[in-house]
Amino acid sequence: MGKTAFVFSGQGAQYTGMGKELYECSPAAKAVFDMAESIRPGTIKQCFEGSKEELSITINTQPCVFVTDLAAAAAVAEKGISPDFAAGFSLGEIAAIAFSGMMSYEDAFRLVCKRAELMDKAARDNPGAMAAVMKITPEQTEELCSQYERAYPVNYNSPAQTVVACDLSEIDELCARVKEMKGKAVKLAVSGAFHSPFMTEASKGMEEYLEGKQLREPEIPVYANCTAEPYEGDFKKLIAMQIDHPVRWQRTVENMIEAGADRFIEVGVGKTLTGLIKKINADVEAVNIENKEGLDALV
Repeated sequence: MGKTAFVFSGQGAQYTGMGKELYECSPAAKAVFDMAESIRPGTIKQCFEGSKEELSITINTQPCVFVTDLAAAAAVAEKGISPDFAAGFSLGEIAAIAFSGMMSYEDAFRLVCKRAELMDKAARDNPGAMAAVMKITPEQTEELCSQYERAYPVNYNSPAQTVVACDLSEIDELCARVKEMKGKAVKLAVSGAFHSPFMTEASKGMEEYLEGKQLREPEIPVYANCTAEPYEGDFKKLIAMQIDHPVRWQRTVENMIEAGADRFIEVGVGKTLTGLIKKINADVEAVNIENKEGLDALV
């Protein structure tokens, strides 16, 4: 019998009203939202009523997406469906960590709020841009980035999609070069050049924040973005490194499949990961759970 993986959504998929149906239909999801509200008053209102502009601000986006991800996972688990593995895309990795028992939900939510502050400050102090590069290989994207002083492949999403981060002054030329290579480049509406050296100060700040914090062994394997392997060794260093190192999503999914996963449940906001997983391997099942309809259909 195959195994199930929970995958947790990342920043960028947020929308007004996210999590509201889960809050109303699942006591477990409601408890997660209420936990976040007790630590950061106004979180529920932002998730359910916040404008697109408000939800696009990093210090709002990360707490709101995190709590929706975790609430969705709690709602699925409440129905008796348990994962054998977990992974999260960027921010989603912190939700996976919390769900696995490595940290309490409260401590993980506080960590996310701090992470958002650090990344927001790094983005303002060291501005950059990001673009999704499609229809050319990751190797071609790496070669292209090597020709620029500050351009980096940062999200290895699928065989045909790699996200790059670079200096604001280089983004337009880089996108034009992709087009010349018969590829396609789409600039992303993000506030910083995440998962790159542009975020080094945020990574250092996270390492300092984690000093003295206690982390437990996960109850299920959690795959780390920067290694594509289950967490082992220095957990705190992996959490901090994730901020300024690439997200190796394709390899993460492939490794979970090699470990026996044949059903992926995307818990949280949107269905971006569901689409990527189907592009990585069309033979596995991939569904997303973000509302009552999806939850009922899964059950």
